[in-house]
Amino acid sequence: MKKGFFTIMAAQFFSSLADNALFVAAVELLYTSGSPEWQRAALVPMFALFYVVLAPFVGAFADAVPKGKVMFYANSIKVVGCLMMLFGTHPLMSYAIVGLGAAAYSPAKYGILTELLPASQLVKANGWIEGLTISSIILGVLLGGQLVGLHVSSMLLAFDFPLIDTSIDTAPEAAISALVGLYVIAAIFNLRIPRTDTPLQALSHGVVGLVIDFSRCNKRLWQDKLGQISLSTTTLFWGVSGNLRYIVLAWAAAALGYGTTQASSLVGVVAIGTAAGAVLASMYIRLDRATAVIPLGIAMGLLIILMNFISNVWIAAPFLIMLGGIGGYLVVPMNALLQHRGHNLMGAGRSIAVQNFNEQACILGLGALYTGMTRMGMSAFGAITIFGVVVASIMWVIRRWHQNNCIHHHHEVDRLLKLTRCE
Repeated sequence: MKKGFFTIMAAQFFSSLADNALFVAAVELLYTSGSPEWQRAALVPMFALFYVVLAPFVGAFADAVPKGKVMFYANSIKVVGCLMMLFGTHPLMSYAIVGLGAAAYSPAKYGILTELLPASQLVKANGWIEGLTISSIILGVLLGGQLVGLHVSSMLLAFDFPLIDTSIDTAPEAAISALVGLYVIAAIFNLRIPRTDTPLQALSHGVVGLVIDFSRCNKRLWQDKLGQISLSTTTLFWGVSGNLRYIVLAWAAAALGYGTTQASSLVGVVAIGTAAGAVLASMYIRLDRATAVIPLGIAMGLLIILMNFISNVWIAAPFLIMLGGIGGYLVVPMNALLQHRGHNLMGAGRSIAVQNFNEQACILGLGALYTGMTRMGMSAFGAITIFGVVVASIMWVIRRWHQNNCIHHHHEVDRLLKLTRCE
């Protein structure tokens, strides 16, 4: 791997670490302020909101500006959202601004991989960066849980600046103030990301031009036989896993009686399994065999339903590791395949923006569904059942779709051979 790759990994690690710790702090902030549970569930779709709204613009911007600078600007937006939450703006609005920064960050983060590395190293690079990202999720969720816990928060609240009244009086506020420092560290690494030799692509003129360009890219990727399968698989995976981050918190509270600090450790356990699965996939799955992992998506959906029957943490922990491992093994090769097809069809930044749009739209849709069910009084157990059925059913449809594509492809080859023989 080139030297610049590890700088990208470091920047991604600290930025993602802060994002995930901030999620836990925001959940606790809403809880301690007496907000209803549906608002805590709504944090997930609110984070995804700007991914969907700005998708036509962030990919083109990532292709028009050096990607290291894009990542620095996006990280600065996250700091603004963090400070908004700290100084009184509603957590849902503030976390949406952090999501705005993340939406701008992602096309540059993944797009620079295809510029820096050859296609033969994309699966390995994705395994490393997804493994590191998920490691940051593990540590971020655990860090957030500890920061809002009694022991660490009391030490943070005891620290004060002379002659300055910061108005930081609660554990969640102390946690959020500490997380600003992580974003600053990420910004330092962002500034050291190397400029690649890939030529910049000029932005289309005007908003309408960008929307039209994005629509064409989205259509092109969905019409590609491999692009549509990899895109649908990663879209569903991230749509479900993005919402499971909160659902596991709610499930741990309902099934095990855990508070935020204890429940956050189980979210980290899922991420441990995902990281392990991602690393294994990067070692054993080649790009030309990426679609062989699709049946694992059906198994993942069925395993989600089994969570309803677990009420013991010693069973829950290894089960959640296994669930995460299957997900990690599934998503890494499909993600690499999608990046490869997208880079060839339209350019790295635009293809990642299309991917983010579809994945975050799925997170937004499923998150809105879960939030609505929570607002109507459905338990975490009911939501888990629905999610499991949705995952297994849609992954079965995707598998059939890919099989039909393969059959159609073979028929086309046979037809062309017959025409050649006739001539």
